[in-house]
Amino acid sequence: MVTSQQVAQLAGVSRATVSRVLNGSPRISEEARQRVLAAVAALGYEPDTAAQSLVRQKSRMIALGLPGQDPSPSFFTSLGKTAHYFYIDVLAHIEQETFAAGYDLIIPSHARSKIAEGYIRGLQTRRIAGALMLSISPEDSRIEGLLQSNIPTVFVDTAGMGERAIHIRSNHQDGSRQLVEHLLALGHRRIAFVIGQLVDMAAAERFLGCQQALANAGIPLDPALVCQTGWNTDEAYQGALDLLDRRRDFTAIVAGSDLMALGVMRALYERNLRVPDDISLAGADDVVLSQFAIPPLTTIRQDRQLIAQEAVQRLLALIEGREVSSFIAPTQLVIRNSTGPVPERE
Repeated sequence: MVTSQQVAQLAGVSRATVSRVLNGSPRISEEARQRVLAAVAALGYEPDTAAQSLVRQKSRMIALGLPGQDPSPSFFTSLGKTAHYFYIDVLAHIEQETFAAGYDLIIPSHARSKIAEGYIRGLQTRRIAGALMLSISPEDSRIEGLLQSNIPTVFVDTAGMGERAIHIRSNHQDGSRQLVEHLLALGHRRIAFVIGQLVDMAAAERFLGCQQALANAGIPLDPALVCQTGWNTDEAYQGALDLLDRRRDFTAIVAGSDLMALGVMRALYERNLRVPDDISLAGADDVVLSQFAIPPLTTIRQDRQLIAQEAVQRLLALIEGREVSSFIAPTQLVIRNSTGPVPERE
């Protein structure tokens, strides 16, 4: 096991200097700090007391992890893609909650190589109090790194559970079940689905809710009516075009999100199909834009403010050493003009 003495010897400094660097002390020259960090990286040193010192020194910084693994110049551009539009509002509420609690949000970068190790080491060096990870990929190495580090962490829309880690999500399954039941009540029996990739937790849970509603009604799922695309509007648009080119015997489409539904709506328009006169259309999330679509979208509302409040408050409880559980936010069916009865031609 590597010790701080070995780090000090390799860096040519005292053990006290190593301790000051790892605890973020400003009374260290930049040269000495870089030598210590280089020695830490070379030896793979991980101080056992790092997580404890976060609480003891009462750090007021929370690390914010955003979608995407690579913090390149395109990192923030990717956040602006329609796939992540819902989370922009969640971020606004998270900022308000952390500010009210007297904490600062920071977005740490991490090296392209040894991503998890570099990221965690950076959090420990900065004395980060905790981490809030927003809809990161299940393949993101930061998940395992955070769970092993024992840094208090809350994952939003990402599965992650540990001794000091919980997750927050909406009840995607129940929301989608309500939505499909609404379509079934309108007489729809052949329903198509333009959804996100099922490796994504939200996409998988939403699709499970759709399947549950169909099964409860005794209606078998037609795999040919399931189109998996990316979460972006243009990807859903192309997926809908491909689906319409294959068949048109369905009377309703459920999109994986409101922004995906807008892409589907454009594809229907280009195929001279009217919503909802020819085909009913529904989305999910209830983003502001869904109200201004023509016609306004039937959707499933996620409580963005509640998600942010629970994420921040439960993270603060973890930071303070209290036991907290994961949280599932309720969803609500919002019926607007994009869904209607099955066309008379049926």
